[in-house]
Amino acid sequence: MASWDRNTIILLDLVKQPENARCADCGAPDPDWASYKLGVFVCLNCSGTHRDLTDVSRVKSIRLDNWEDDLVEFMRRNGNAVAKAQYEKSVPAFYYRPQQHDCVVLRDQWIRAKYARQEFTGKNAGFCDGTLWKKGKNKRQFQKRRFVLSQDDFTLRYFIKEDSKVAKAIISVRNMNAVFQPEKVGHQNGLQITYMTEDRTRNLFVYHENGQEIVNWFNAVRAVRYAYLRKALAPANDSELMPLLTTRSLKEGYMEKTGPMQWEPFKRRWFVLCSVDRKLLYFKTPMDALELGAVFIGTEAHGFSVRETPTRGSRGSRWRYGLTMETPDRNFIFMCEQELEQRDWIKAFQQVIANISPTTCSRFEYRSHKTVYIVR
Repeated sequence: MASWDRNTIILLDLVKQPENARCADCGAPDPDWASYKLGVFVCLNCSGTHRDLTDVSRVKSIRLDNWEDDLVEFMRRNGNAVAKAQYEKSVPAFYYRPQQHDCVVLRDQWIRAKYARQEFTGKNAGFCDGTLWKKGKNKRQFQKRRFVLSQDDFTLRYFIKEDSKVAKAIISVRNMNAVFQPEKVGHQNGLQITYMTEDRTRNLFVYHENGQEIVNWFNAVRAVRYAYLRKALAPANDSELMPLLTTRSLKEGYMEKTGPMQWEPFKRRWFVLCSVDRKLLYFKTPMDALELGAVFIGTEAHGFSVRETPTRGSRGSRWRYGLTMETPDRNFIFMCEQELEQRDWIKAFQQVIANISPTTCSRFEYRSHKTVYIVR
């Protein structure tokens, strides 16, 4: 048997081992590339970042490239588990470990942080001071603003001018969330920060030109949230706290809605379904600063359900595919443009009602909710 064929078989056997069967960096199954300087098996997407790190990593396809005997032996001695023990030894509990479907900047900076910068000491993770480009509340333009995040008082402040002593806003991390939204923000490093102000959800849309900087901000928010929740939810353990640090919405998109009397004309609104706090929020557009309304979604045992609604063409509705959210106090009727969207929304609502979301309400956050409907 030729050396090439023999080495390919060895590599294919190595990648079938449980510790190597997923990408070392994003967890994607069946990695078919490997870094022969780091000894890790990675997926095609992550191999792209490794190619840029020529000082610390070199990659080859385990199926298509020629592997010398000494490189195969190096892969045999190492592997993903050995590399994880070395390069992820002190990753802080709050630090977000990207998955295969996360945005590029998260995966890229995770790889660079692990292998090129070799960080994760956790020092100064609870404080961040710098400038970000922020979208104006009622404007489409982004302007530079100074932000200060502090674990001392669990707040995020932002200032109109870099040398200003008075903050434009002081935001508690109590109900804060941060999620990457590159498509919505229109920048590959776009971040959406949400928080509560006067019982309404407020959005901040920010970005930084440097991928490392924006990921540092994201993980700093997670660090301060982690410190806050450890105190607020004591004696909760990390497995309970980790899903609450930052969360993605279960579903977002446009639907048409009518008013509480159900004879008002339908209006198109941007809806956001949050599984952790069990809320359906709606906005006029995806980039609105303030929500127009919110509906708390309880369980089936408390009288909540969702069902398909027969086609409606009256009262100004342009869309054909309807659904009804039934609550103890009233029914909400929504219309979708496409049948697939209707099915996806019904499935998402059913997931929250059945309480089978992977991240459910914590003791702390659930106590903060009442079964009320805020419709503006």
